[in-house]
Order: sequence, then C-alpha cells, then structure tokens
Amino acid sequence: MKALFASLFQNIRFYRSLRFRIFLIVLLIGILPAVVMRFMMVKSYENRAMNQKISEVTNQSAIIAAHLARTDYFSDTGDPVINDELTQMANLYDGRILIIDDDYMIIKDTYGKSQGKYLVSGEVISCMNGSRNMSGFDEENRYLEITVPILSEDSGVLYGALVASASTDGIHDNVEVLARRARVIEVVIVVVVLIIAYALSSTLLKPFDKVIKAVDSVKEGFEPGIESIEVPDYTETKDIMDAFHHLMLRMKEVDDSREEFVANVSHELKTPLASMKVLSDSLIQGGDSVDAETYREFMLDIAEEVDRENKIINNLLSLVKLDGTDTSQVELELHDLSVMLQQLVKTLTPLAQESGVELIYEEKAPVEAEIDETKLSLAIMNLMENAIKYNKENGWVKVGLDADLQFAVITVSDSGMGIPEDSINRIYDRFYRVDKSHSREIGGTGLGLAITRNAILLHRGAIKASSIVGEGTTFTVRIPLRQDI
Repeated sequence: MKALFASLFQNIRFYRSLRFRIFLIVLLIGILPAVVMRFMMVKSYENRAMNQKISEVTNQSAIIAAHLARTDYFSDTGDPVINDELTQMANLYDGRILIIDDDYMIIKDTYGKSQGKYLVSGEVISCMNGSRNMSGFDEENRYLEITVPILSEDSGVLYGALVASASTDGIHDNVEVLARRARVIEVVIVVVVLIIAYALSSTLLKPFDKVIKAVDSVKEGFEPGIESIEVPDYTETKDIMDAFHHLMLRMKEVDDSREEFVANVSHELKTPLASMKVLSDSLIQGGDSVDAETYREFMLDIAEEVDRENKIINNLLSLVKLDGTDTSQVELELHDLSVMLQQLVKTLTPLAQESGVELIYEEKAPVEAEIDETKLSLAIMNLMENAIKYNKENGWVKVGLDADLQFAVITVSDSGMGIPEDSINRIYDRFYRVDKSHSREIGGTGLGLAITRNAILLHRGAIKASSIVGEGTTFTVRIPLRQDI
C-alpha cells in the first residue's frame, strides 16, 4: 500500500512538473497539425472524388435521358440499342438504372427485377414536378443515386424519370489507401515530435536543474562561495539565483546576528557576575578584618550588580514576548492616545527635571486608536527615556501627537548628542550601543530600542529615526487607527 501511494505521489509530481508540461505542449503542437492535416487531406480527396463522380454520372444520365426523350422508348421498351446503352452505363458504374414513366411505374430495370412495379420517392416526385437533376448518397451501401427527368427539349413534354445508381467502392478503397499512407506519415511525425519534445523539454530545463543543484549544494548550511554560483542562461534563472543569493546573505546575516546576540548576552550577563564574584571574594578573603563600612559598601555594589543583571534578564524576557511577527499577543482596545502620552510625560517629568531636561508635550489633535496600551506605552516610554538620558544639559525633549485619515503619528524629538549616520540602521539591533561608554554610565542594556521596535511591529506600525550628530534625534512612530487583526 505504501509503495502504491509513493508511486501515485511520484506520478502526480511528474505530471505537475514544468518538464512534463513543456513536453506535452510541444507534443500537442506537433501532433495536432499532423492529425488535422491527415483528416483534411483524406476528407478533401473524398469530397472531390464524390463530386466528380456525381457530375460524371449526372452527365451520362442526362445524355441517355435526352436520347430516350427523342425516341419512342416508352412505347417500345425492347429497343436493343437503347437497352445496350443502359446496360453499358450500369456496368460502367457498377450500378443499376431504372426508367420510370409518368405514372411512376418502372418500365425498365437493368437488374430485371422491378419492372412493372412503382417507385414513388422524393427525388422522383421532384423530377416529375419540374425539378432538375437530383442526387443522393446511400452511406450504408456506398451507392450514389442520381435522378434526372426525361424531358422533350422541343415540346417540353415530361415522359418520366431516369434513376441511376453508381457504386462508390472505388472511391472508398482509394480513401482507405490514402488514409493508411497518411497514418504512416502521421506516425513518423509523432515519433519525430516525441524526440523533439523530449530533447527540447530537457534542454530548456537544464538551467533550472542547475538552480536546483545550486540550492541542494547549500542545504546543509551557508557556503562562503555561494555568491559565485551563477545561472545566466535565462533572465528568470538569473533572477532566481540573485534572489537566492540575497536570501543566503540574509541567512548569513541572521546567523551572524544570532552569534553576536549570544555573545552579547553572555558578555552582559557575565560582567555583573564577575563583579559580584570579585566583591564577594574580597569580603571572604578579608574575613573578620573587614570593617562594617567596607562590608556595607561592597554589599551595595553587589546589590547594584544584581539589579543590573535583573534588568537585563527582564528586558530579554520582554524582547521574547514582544515578537513582532506574532500579532496574536496584542490585546486591542480603543484608547485615547492623548491621555496615554500625557500620563507618560507626567511619569517621566521627575527624571527629566533630575537630568536638567525640559519635557514638552505638543498635541495637534486628539487621537483615538485601537492599541494594546501596555505594550505601546512601554515602547514610547523607552523612546522618551532615551531622549532624556542621552541629552545635553539644559536640553529639551518634545513629544508630539498628530493623525491623518489612517494613522496616528507620535514623534519624540530631543536636542541630544544625535546618532551617527553609519549607526542609524543598527540602533534596533539587540545590545547595540551608539556610545558604549556613556550607555554603561547611565545603565543602558542596549535592548530598549529593540523592544520598542517589536512592540510597534505588533501594532502593524512603523518607526523611523532621523538624526544630526550634535543637534539631536527624532523618532517618528506611525500606528494604524483601526486594525483588522
């Protein structure tokens, strides 16, 4: 059973493959014209031969009918000359001739079977009523039947009708011979087209085989030489490989980022532990000789390192929870952003005053939006704290609120030190610090902006930073007013 399903699965894969479809298209393009040509050629010959036969028999019948009209054959059917003509014509066309008088009675039958009988058919009636020559075809017995009136050209008197039947076996035999020859040609064409279709499908897909081989070659991991793999045969294969190269480079960047992240986490967690180890060892080695003041000082330092370690761990947990790809984490409710921002300004005003920074709130219009207030508050608070901490003495921080028809726009601007241009694209990386020494002094972990960005992405929003070194930085956050999540 498993083998059966495996076989069916492989067949389905084959039928859905581009190679099979190209093969099938080329095959149909090659075979259909051959089939149509054979059919049209045979049919054309058959129609032409039939028309020629009808014309020939009709002419011969008309000649004999005219001869019958000029003689007194209807009074004396024993005329040997006319009977010979009728017999010769019947033998010539391997058929039969009937002479019918105006009472629809058969007065002459070359077969000698129906004389004295009556024949009332549509063709005979039409001829008797003044119609010209009539023709029909008996497909079952393969006979033509021609009916012509026997009419005096001088007086216009209608004597009767002549019905001539002619065999079409000769035409049928010729059609079969022609059809056999056409089928032989068709088979040859099919074989040639099969070879061409197979060769063409294989040739056209060789570049894609190279692409598959190139992709398979890096399944086990990124290879440094992947940039050198090129398949320039087609524009499409070149575009695929370019996209593949970009993907592999991106994967390498992700791998490097993970390694850097692990190294940074290890370093950040190791530093406080190392400090606590040194401090605790000093106390142990000092023994009873350590005075109370020194003991207290060392314990305070250890407590600070514990707080720092705890802060790093909490930020890492927040970063994991605020995964920007999992929008199911957000609990959306309609909130007044003005109230939220004013509360954040109120909360951070003491910190701003302590740092000698003026905290300003500017609102162009009250805005309501569907947000997760806790997560968005955390994101905006991180921006405001950074703006306060990395500012100049007597500087300022402005928090602005505006909106358009679709988005709420929150801006956090400061008059701080600014961010260098080469660092502006890395500020959201985990543990990245623009000014490492200053960050250490103020207790930064390098995770705040990463947390902020993930929280904004959870709201399907966007964040953009613009900065001038020595003049300040502006972060612009755009959040949809309504979200269909």
